[in-house]
Amino acid sequence: MTALLSGGELIRVTGADALALLADVRASLAADRLVPYLGPDLLALDAPAAVPILPEEVAKLLHKRTPAPSRIRTNMWSVAQYIDSRKHRKTLTAYMVDIFGAPPQPTAFHRWLAGQPLSMLVDSWYDSTLRAALVGSGRSDVVDVQGTTRAGINLDQWYLSYDLSGAVVPGEKAGAAATILYTPHGGVAPAGNFLVADSDYVEVLTEIDIQTPIPLVVQERRTTRGFLFLGCRFHDQMLRTYARQIMKRSSGPHYAVADCDKLQKNEAKFFAAQGIVVLDIGLKVATDLLMQ
Repeated sequence: MTALLSGGELIRVTGADALALLADVRASLAADRLVPYLGPDLLALDAPAAVPILPEEVAKLLHKRTPAPSRIRTNMWSVAQYIDSRKHRKTLTAYMVDIFGAPPQPTAFHRWLAGQPLSMLVDSWYDSTLRAALVGSGRSDVVDVQGTTRAGINLDQWYLSYDLSGAVVPGEKAGAAATILYTPHGGVAPAGNFLVADSDYVEVLTEIDIQTPIPLVVQERRTTRGFLFLGCRFHDQMLRTYARQIMKRSSGPHYAVADCDKLQKNEAKFFAAQGIVVLDIGLKVATDLLMQ
């Protein structure tokens, strides 16, 4: 089924057609032609998530620690900026570490992904669950490239790289890793790097059109691959902007697993504009089939 949208077509595949296409997606994953782009909805696949899975939930928890004005209290980025401006960055970081500090609980799908010989994985949330799954797999050929605020590290760079023991990896060596775990917004492990305040993104977005904040190894590896979006929401412009820039100059095709009836209009327009084929099947069903 295809639904027409202003400015483009949302390609929505349902029923048996979606299941058949998912088999092709699995084959592309096995051939390392797709990059999994993971969102926080995956955290609730097997059991209730131990950490918040929506920006609005993070905003509520930040507001509980430092009350913010009513006009911004549901916006994670704005509440984080309010805390950063009035309490200092160390306080904001401590809050985020506390909010996302529960021990990671990798799902069966996270553990399965950790064992796949993929060139790149993208984890778009702060919880470091996929990182924990990779650590648990015993792999030593993975480098975690994390987005970070330049103000936080006092260096003229947009990201830091770590091996799975938590040791810093020089940028020039990251490209030799068999698998790159790219966490564009940072992560609670191993060092509590967080892109979360408005000011963090103002800094990044000044140059993201020319791709400077996107690690070179990510730019290189995406050129021959498409993206598979799993457990992601794009109801906020910040989330859409970052995904769009990470996809930039990739070869495609691109797919997403999503319930189209629950998509907000701006999410549907994003999928349509980016040429992302939406498989309208349940996330649990999709991940179980991918693991077969």
